[in-house]
Amino acid sequence: MLLYTSLATALLLAAPAAAQTWPYDLIGTWSTKSNQTLTGPGFYDPLNERLIEPSRTGISYSFTGDGHYEEAYYRAVANPQNPACPSGIMQWQHGSWVMNANGSLTLTPIAVDGRQLLSSPCQYKNSVYTRYNQTELFQRYSVYTDPYHGIGRLDMYKFDGSPMNPMYLVYSPPQMLPTTTLNPTSASSTAGATATSGSKLKRSLDAEVPLGWKVKLASEEGRLGEGSGVVHTINADRLWWIGLGMMGVGGLLYLGPRRMGVQLS
Repeated sequence: MLLYTSLATALLLAAPAAAQTWPYDLIGTWSTKSNQTLTGPGFYDPLNERLIEPSRTGISYSFTGDGHYEEAYYRAVANPQNPACPSGIMQWQHGSWVMNANGSLTLTPIAVDGRQLLSSPCQYKNSVYTRYNQTELFQRYSVYTDPYHGIGRLDMYKFDGSPMNPMYLVYSPPQMLPTTTLNPTSASSTAGATATSGSKLKRSLDAEVPLGWKVKLASEEGRLGEGSGVVHTINADRLWWIGLGMMGVGGLLYLGPRRMGVQLS
């Protein structure tokens, strides 16, 4: 992780900053093949401070033509030591984006708004709910009509050139939450952030949340406010079935060739 961050930071510093362009072909909401993980209010509810688990894992990005973006991640992380015990992670953030002069994309999130929920049900009884803030650099991208599905397809390549899973156009214009700061902290409010009902959501988010439990998170003043009930869960049963599926696929890949008399090197 440290190496990744160092390389990404170096490339971000090297990216030309003069260009301020927002290509029209990126505008819209894009999602991976499962088409179940989508940006917008169906993934993150900022008023109730809640990440909403999709029915399937996936990735989604949304872009506007005036430099705003939003992203939603829901991933199962394999456990090589115990394939039946994968972890689940949900991440959401939004902010501004730009295409640099060399064709790369820089995505800069609003630092106080990002959220992450990490669940390892076989290892911990609690999910860990924290702020999330990760600037991203994509080396390049391409948009074209997928020859098989007949719809818009987005291929994005990470800072090191490795491809992400392809995403497909779901909505145009994009489906997104408001592009301004949703949960300003005291510092950002002092700096001029607009005070709205959302400012009541200021919280210390470095908290562990029991799986499947309804909890109240302490505000920055150390009080528990009424109406701040939060449900933060990643379905442990679903993760168990995902792990079982991974184990089954691994068994087929290992035993299948042997049954056919193929020698594995």
